[in-house]
Amino acid sequence: MAQNNNKAVKKQTRADRRAAEAAALREQEERAAKERRQQTIIGAIVAVIVVVLVAVAGVAIWRSVHPSEDGGTSSNITIDEAYTQLQQVATKPSRADEQGGIVISNGGYGTKAEGAPTVAIYMDFLCPGCGSLHRELDDTLVEMMQAGQINIELHFMAFMDRYSTDDYSSRAANAALYITEHDDDPAHLLAFLQRMYAEDFQPEEGSAYESVSDDQIREQAIAAGVSEDVADGMFGGEYYDWLDAVDRYTPMRSELFNQSGSLKGSMSTPTVTINGHFWDLNDLTLADMTMYDGLLMSLGLDDADVGVAGVMPSIGADGEPISVTTGS
Repeated sequence: MAQNNNKAVKKQTRADRRAAEAAALREQEERAAKERRQQTIIGAIVAVIVVVLVAVAGVAIWRSVHPSEDGGTSSNITIDEAYTQLQQVATKPSRADEQGGIVISNGGYGTKAEGAPTVAIYMDFLCPGCGSLHRELDDTLVEMMQAGQINIELHFMAFMDRYSTDDYSSRAANAALYITEHDDDPAHLLAFLQRMYAEDFQPEEGSAYESVSDDQIREQAIAAGVSEDVADGMFGGEYYDWLDAVDRYTPMRSELFNQSGSLKGSMSTPTVTINGHFWDLNDLTLADMTMYDGLLMSLGLDDADVGVAGVMPSIGADGEPISVTTGS
């Protein structure tokens, strides 16, 4: 596996910095561990006691939730201090906003389609629930974005390195950020995400993890349309410090806290917001609704209008998502 010369030093530095937080995280991790790895079941809607299980059309899609490594309460710093640290990182992606989001519309990076709601996704490339969400929604999100019906906002996190043997989360997130910075076509980044979350590529976490090489990630980027020159530069680790700062700051944002379930009051991945409002995936289970149908209902868009330019979601650019449980 091709590795940059400073990776060993980077890895040790990051490991040392995180070791001090391990004790405070143990209790939270044990709780989350009980809620991970819910099995996908074909043929029926499955009721899962602990965390969200979304089922439709004979496919039950589980959401694996993972508390962030810093967890918001495990650090001695305040959210304002964490935000300041994020702004002060020396090397950061220029296309990311001050909270770490990368906005994409049919106008390209950093622009928003007029009157369109913004769907933000907070993810880790190793998170199984993130894979389920992306496999369920990515095609639809891209289709709506290309039609000017929504804006997409991506938030890359890398707190799950400890569930791999080779810092997979950081390497994958750094690769995505490098593409963002060095490839002007956001379609290539979005295609890269789809390939990274493909069921036959995304690795399992923890004891089931099998090492993924830089070359394997590079192959996904090239298959997504990224040039070989850009793909060759994805593994320098230049955004590791920025990702660390994101992992400290993001879980402290109370607007991203789970609003129901046993992880209520903490941030987990995947997290979705619509126009900045938390979209509670647990509600989909209560409403016996798929992610796809729930998303369209929350946006106020009919299935027949997906991808139809000029037909806009009813909530607009500022409205709250429509509740899938109450319809209001």
